[in-house]
Amino acid sequence: MPENVALIIRFRLVGGEDVSVMSGDFDGEPEAVAAIARAMDDRRSLVLMRARYDRETDVNGVIINLANVVSARVSKTDSAEAGQYL
Repeated sequence: MPENVALIIRFRLVGGEDVSVMSGDFDGEPEAVAAIARAMDDRRSLVLMRARYDRETDVNGVIINLANVVSARVSKTDSAEAGQYL
């Protein structure tokens, strides 16, 4: 089993705010996107056990209520080149 990688997950909320979380919960981008999509489709929260919220240094468990999320972007880098929201 591959070692999990650090991914930047950016959520765009209904009000236009961006929330950024760095997570080590997934093996790669496809797995993270699939987990987020499943949680959104099932109207569940996304549970991350190894996450850092908004560039904090501590790793914590984070529960994200996806009810107010319009879109999400997953990338290994946190920059404008990572792509636009859809």
